[in-house]
Amino acid sequence: MEPLTRRQVLQMGTLGALSVAVGGVGVARYGAPWAPAGVPGAATVAAPRGLMEPETLRSTNGLLRVNLVAGEQEVVLAGRRARALSYNGRVPGQTWRVRPGDRIEVSLENRLGSPTNLHTHGLHVSPKGTSDNALLSIGPSETFDYRFDVPADHPTGVFWYHPHRHGHVADQIFGGLYGTILVEDEDVPGARERVLVISDISLTRTGEVRGASAAERMMGREGDLVLVNGQLEPTITARPGQRERWRVVNACTSRYLRLALPGQQMQLLGIDSGHEATPRDVDEVLLAPGNRADLLVRMQAGTTELGTLGHDRGGPMMGMMSGQSPSGPRTLARLVVQGDGTDEPQPAARRPADPDLRQSKPDRRREITFTMGGHGGMGAMMALGFDGLPFDADRIDQSVATGSVEEWTIRNPTPMDHPFHLHVWPMQVIEVNGASSAEPVWRDVVNVPARGEAVVRIRFASFSGRTVYHCHILDHEDAGMMGTVEASPR
Repeated sequence: MEPLTRRQVLQMGTLGALSVAVGGVGVARYGAPWAPAGVPGAATVAAPRGLMEPETLRSTNGLLRVNLVAGEQEVVLAGRRARALSYNGRVPGQTWRVRPGDRIEVSLENRLGSPTNLHTHGLHVSPKGTSDNALLSIGPSETFDYRFDVPADHPTGVFWYHPHRHGHVADQIFGGLYGTILVEDEDVPGARERVLVISDISLTRTGEVRGASAAERMMGREGDLVLVNGQLEPTITARPGQRERWRVVNACTSRYLRLALPGQQMQLLGIDSGHEATPRDVDEVLLAPGNRADLLVRMQAGTTELGTLGHDRGGPMMGMMSGQSPSGPRTLARLVVQGDGTDEPQPAARRPADPDLRQSKPDRRREITFTMGGHGGMGAMMALGFDGLPFDADRIDQSVATGSVEEWTIRNPTPMDHPFHLHVWPMQVIEVNGASSAEPVWRDVVNVPARGEAVVRIRFASFSGRTVYHCHILDHEDAGMMGTVEASPR
């Protein structure tokens, strides 16, 4: 029986419009305002309502050293005591601030009851050895020393770190293991910076992280509580005229975020490693799981809400029949702007144009297709993959030449959206469902609409080695929707 779909993919004329609501994809609107969703959890504690930001670690003389302990312990989430996973006892983990050309050294100690590892999501660093090696496995009670060398010409922007041990990724990120990496610039003088890590989680009445059912894993789990820096609907305060730079990470395992801030001037600086030449006015920005946004907000007096308007990402047959409404509207935070106004800020610097591979003839073209076998039944979880094959760490799915430029057409014949993530090498989005852009659009997570396709170009520069591409609905990745790519000299 053919799977049903509730969604309607909006047809847009250009990818420029798509990229505002993106990783490069169409948007489906709910049309109703968002609303908070209170869910009983553990005992409440005296928690501040003002937005709390993660502790910051900054590189010194080109080096950032981090001792990172992954473990389960008591933390405060959404104003409740919870037994969750954390890095160094914090949810989210510490923010790492580095510059192009820096080295990051991380000693990762695994105090979990399961194997883990570390992925520096979006960084263009080596996939081999002790660098961003997604195929490493660090067992319980083991310690591993990582070294990430950030190239001197690395794009600035918002990146993040999280576990990537196959079979455990969704549980560990949903449980609280994630943090932000900022590759810094000086393009916005005088702006007050904030890091906003948006995640979701479900807690039992005793404060434990609730596990996911088979149906939730098939759909891609979404938590009852949607948090900003571990808080439920915190309050952000600012003064009229103040300019703030918001570094936003979608750390949800499956939830799409369509961000809006009514009554405020919001401008887009970039998504993932892609940049706007000058700040661009936007009403909303769609972030698939794993996407990040770099936003400028010019504060207007009054009170409003930062919310997600909702995105219908479709679903398998059983999701339709159960009446699930994934990635629905929610309030994320409240913004109160009051007091004396501030002076006119200095204009943001104009950035150099991002590279454009459309003038290069691809050395090779290839097609990659998302696979969801069966007819949406429970057995379909065992049939997730690419090109009819579930993930096999010992198999090389794509062999590429270092230094080459390739064009990949990523097809999605399934009835739900799938965000496509390639490690190490960023992707230039050429078109989505036939819509192209006048300007270069760069992403490391590209959402591929249900029954649609995306075309990307990739320069396999700088590094050789083996890594992975996968669906960033992390339950799908763990169930086999992942492949390997190996770059070798010509």
